[in-house]
Amino acid sequence: MPDQPAPNAQPAPSGQPTSTVHEYLRVDIDGPIVTVTFTRPERRNGLNPAMLREFEAVLHRVRDSRSTRALIVTGTGVAFCAGAEPASVTEQAGRGDLSGSPAGGPRMIGRIFDELAHLDVMTVAAVNGHAIGGGWSIALAADYCLAVPAAEFWVPEVDFGVPFRGLSSFALTHRMGPWLAKEATILCRHFGAEELCRLGVLNRVVEPEELMIEARVVAERFAAQPARAANATKRDVNAVIYGPRHY
Repeated sequence: MPDQPAPNAQPAPSGQPTSTVHEYLRVDIDGPIVTVTFTRPERRNGLNPAMLREFEAVLHRVRDSRSTRALIVTGTGVAFCAGAEPASVTEQAGRGDLSGSPAGGPRMIGRIFDELAHLDVMTVAAVNGHAIGGGWSIALAADYCLAVPAAEFWVPEVDFGVPFRGLSSFALTHRMGPWLAKEATILCRHFGAEELCRLGVLNRVVEPEELMIEARVVAERFAAQPARAANATKRDVNAVIYGPRHY
């Protein structure tokens, strides 16, 4: 993945790990593995339009990279990602804009989900805390999901008068079944990490001090697999959830 210039990017010799700090996230590149860390803990890593644009741009660079084989996504502070900020969600509901404009809101989160879910790169969500709404969507889009015991997952959109729709709804329904999915998305029930692990909605629950170590181990195992075979298999598995893609 080519480096992008930034005032506080840390230069390194070719082949050495690099770290680039953006306004709302940090990108670490170490060999074939890229780690994206949301760095907005004072807002529980809530997704505002600028943060969504940064994340989408990083996903595009990962997509176009010839050297990246695995992507880890994680957060800082008490939350993995709090999803779209409530002020923007309630504003959209108040004006009847339930789909979001192309430049922000639910539609932009949906675009990012689609990009993340269909990357020809294996992806790992390292959920360090609460994953709410669009934050849970990001975790659902990953190929492998680890979470800490204290993490909670919920979808508050319907409480705000906004439907929870699109590919993330399909993914949640496929993993939980329609009854539990309706409980999650319409009744907005909170689910703990251990419960979701028992349901098969996430892969493993690990202690906080082991989260990034285990995420790296999984990413390295993905990166070591033959790329063409792994990506073709991923596309076939995804087709069961999202339908086939022809590009």
